[in-house]
Amino acid sequence: MKKRNLKILAVLVVVLFAVTLFAGCAKKEEPKQEEGKQEEPKVEQIVLKAASTPPADHPYNLGLVEFGKLLTERTNGKYVVETFPASQLGSEREAIEGVQMGTIDLSVVSTAPLAGFSDAFLVTDLPFMFKDYNHVYKVLDGEIGQGIMKNLEGTGLVGMAFWDNGFRNITNSKRAIMTPEDMKGIKIRTMENQIHMDSFKQIGADPTPMAFGELFTALQQKTVDGQENPLPIISTSKFDEVQDHLALTGHFYAPAPLLMSQALWDKLSAEEKVIFQDTANDARDIERKMITDMNDKLVGELKAKGMQVTEPDKSLFQEAMAPVYDKWQDKVGKDLIEKVRAAGN
Repeated sequence: MKKRNLKILAVLVVVLFAVTLFAGCAKKEEPKQEEGKQEEPKVEQIVLKAASTPPADHPYNLGLVEFGKLLTERTNGKYVVETFPASQLGSEREAIEGVQMGTIDLSVVSTAPLAGFSDAFLVTDLPFMFKDYNHVYKVLDGEIGQGIMKNLEGTGLVGMAFWDNGFRNITNSKRAIMTPEDMKGIKIRTMENQIHMDSFKQIGADPTPMAFGELFTALQQKTVDGQENPLPIISTSKFDEVQDHLALTGHFYAPAPLLMSQALWDKLSAEEKVIFQDTANDARDIERKMITDMNDKLVGELKAKGMQVTEPDKSLFQEAMAPVYDKWQDKVGKDLIEKVRAAGN
């Protein structure tokens, strides 16, 4: 009996030793917290929706991607940006409405739909308003541009920065364009922008407003003969597949405001507002460089793809479209027009 008890006791000792040894090992594996150092609280991640209408490889979307990377880094992972290019969340007008309602947080759009909030946005739509990019940046990044953006106050939109779309050029499937007379009778798609339409009517073209998402099919089916857009959009939208001729007219400059929902802006702390604004400006510079880099190489690439490229005398188009100013200067604001022009001298 004693021997049996001794055996049981020996087994219990072995088990107890094993349990103690395991507990000791488990304790050693736990990381030691430094004295006085508190565990960092987990940051709740907020995903922001950003919309644009051109394809995913256009600088609008690529700029939003860069904006997201910078914002995530600068907010220690709190904010993440998910992009929705190629009109996934609707047309520009629908995207603007979404930003107003807070269902979309950010969007890069053209200025044309913003004229519904303020006539001041129309100044960039006038033909040959800007001489070059230096003139553009001086106006839009300065007091004039800030004044234009302030007109969005109270609309549910916050104008963060003027990004870039570029100078617009004409493509068509009918003929090479060298003079304004060559545009007579050409049915050309335009945005829903009355100044743009009046400008093309002035040179005898037939402007037809149409949503961008419908444009490729309309060109393919020859519902319209041509369209006008900056080179990066012409390239990324593959218009070279349905258009034979490209004329480097540079007739309108197209800025691209980055808009933020007022609902989102109001939720940000003062520190976060500074981060968002600085990030919008830094991403603007990145996006602009993408546009200018593309402009430098795209003419050659489009030629290689079969497009016939002409370089018309821009002064002829400028002179032919000049009467548009007489019609629109009272609505746009004569003083604003003069200020923008003076900034280019």
